[in-house]
Amino acid sequence: QVQLVESGGGLVQAGGSLRLSCAASGSIRSINAMGWFRQAPGKQRELVAHITSGGSTNYADSVKGRFTISRDNAKNTVYLQMNSLKPEDTAVYYCNARIIVRDSLYEYIYWGQGTQVTVSS
Repeated sequence: QVQLVESGGGLVQAGGSLRLSCAASGSIRSINAMGWFRQAPGKQRELVAHITSGGSTNYADSVKGRFTISRDNAKNTVYLQMNSLKPEDTAVYYCNARIIVRDSLYEYIYWGQGTQVTVSS
């Protein structure tokens, strides 16, 4: 019923930039919080950035000052602008959204399929 589709990953040199996008589609009544997580090989998935429906944001300490999360509510899309990338940012990045589907009062959590970000030194 609901899909999150990510795009924008790839290979970049250290110090470079990438912009990730995640578009939600389907039977959506409203979208509450949205976020980006990442998982590096052998590590647990971790929160990178989070944005509420009202636009309040928070970030992992490791990305503060380098990454910016934003959203376009008209397009049901969340973005992650990543600047000054470091090799330790290499991971699969997943978007996440808390969505109330049509004809429902309940919030469900949806995940994108993941997009690889690789930062070379």
